[in-house]
Amino acid sequence: MSFIKSRIASIVFISLISLGAAYAALHTFSHSSVHDPARVLYADLNDAFATHWKARTGIDVSIRLAQSTSGKPVRVILDGLNVTTLALSYDVDALHEKGQFIPNSWKPLPQNLPYISPYTSTIVFLVRKGNPKELNDWNDLLRPGIEVITPDPKISESGRWNYLAAWGYALRQPGSSEATALEFVRKLFANVRSPATVDFVERDLGDVLLVWENEAHLLIQATSAGGMDNFEIITPSVSIVAEPTVSVVDALTDRNSTREVVVAYIAYLYTPQAQNIAGKHFYRPRDAQAGAKYANQFPALELFTIDDVFGGWRQAEKIHFAKGGIFEQIQSD
Repeated sequence: MSFIKSRIASIVFISLISLGAAYAALHTFSHSSVHDPARVLYADLNDAFATHWKARTGIDVSIRLAQSTSGKPVRVILDGLNVTTLALSYDVDALHEKGQFIPNSWKPLPQNLPYISPYTSTIVFLVRKGNPKELNDWNDLLRPGIEVITPDPKISESGRWNYLAAWGYALRQPGSSEATALEFVRKLFANVRSPATVDFVERDLGDVLLVWENEAHLLIQATSAGGMDNFEIITPSVSIVAEPTVSVVDALTDRNSTREVVVAYIAYLYTPQAQNIAGKHFYRPRDAQAGAKYANQFPALELFTIDDVFGGWRQAEKIHFAKGGIFEQIQSD
């Protein structure tokens, strides 16, 4: 490639919008905010990859964090920014429909990668220290008087993950059906007090915050650093696998002649070094060795994927979150 032959510095823009950072994508926070874990993760990964690429090729590569003015994960791409790789786990279909970004035959690159996502997370409960309301599993959140904090699934991808995690739990109970899952989720959202994490963390509203596991750890870490010890994490018996997938924005990559370094970046995310960084940031590594290193911070639980229960994001969106969908019906009751 010409940029390699001339041995000049390359610039790669990395989109860090993942569902682990969906709350940050829909709201404005500072760069150092605990609510933007993907930004912090990718800052470390970018530095590590730049060192890796320099050692491998002798070439300096500058990796910058792409930012969108619209604040929506998919719009980070559709706004026309010079983004060459993605960290997405929601609405890849929207990029398929814009064929200049990802072809309909989209697959993670390189194609020999073992998983569509280099690391995962799941949905857990953040409760007050000592768990005074004894909220140990999803069914406890339905009790009268329990106040739940979760983003609105109509406008928040984090809220959608929480909704789907609860639905999947209900559907896996003995004698369950779609009807019983609907009633379960209806009762859960009847207990929602607020959609704002800040209400739970800073204003002492609510009894439980539904949150990505990695974000829960970061919230505890941040508040502990401030001299507070107010929260603990409860891992439910069943939850959903949150998978931030990675791919290449074909048109932009080819236009800027950066495909080789972009594909190498994605492949790097699966290396032991990058997996260790993911674990350090409280994501569940795919690599067995890195997973074992961080096993103490990841309690075992029964996990299901969005494909297992809902047939993928497109189907979940159509049935649950589209206009006239199940969640809209729940809201209208």
